[in-house]
Amino acid sequence: MKRFLLIAIPCFLAGAVFGAAFWYLASPLWIDRTVSENLVTVSSSQILATGTFKDADFAHKGSGKATLVQLDNGTELQLSEFKVTNGPDLKVWLSNHENPTSASDVINGEWLSLGPLKGNIGDQRYSIPADADLSKFKSVVIWCEQFGVLFSPAALSSN
Repeated sequence: MKRFLLIAIPCFLAGAVFGAAFWYLASPLWIDRTVSENLVTVSSSQILATGTFKDADFAHKGSGKATLVQLDNGTELQLSEFKVTNGPDLKVWLSNHENPTSASDVINGEWLSLGPLKGNIGDQRYSIPADADLSKFKSVVIWCEQFGVLFSPAALSSN
């Protein structure tokens, strides 16, 4: 019985740890988080820049539109018709790289985090800090902060 416990207890603990790690890392592959926030309708004079999300690579795919808009109460980023591969610890960043295609393009430049991605599918809004210098940010990226992986970039063009 003692030998059984010496084998069973460590196996159970290792299984629990590996099972939890597997669930944390792999569950986003089959579980989507859908968001449906009301986007503010703006005139063309309020649109500062727009871009279209694209795939970062064969495993990290993205689509939809990113729009920087000037509102009465500040500036915000709106994601519309948005969809990206889900993953752990995804964030929305503004990047100074004009057309990032790799993680090094983003991480070696200047970036501003707008916070956690609210959902990997659907319309969503992100406030931009009032003191942010928007003239230096040329793209929006969906970034996995935990593993330093680019999921989807959108190069911004001014209107």
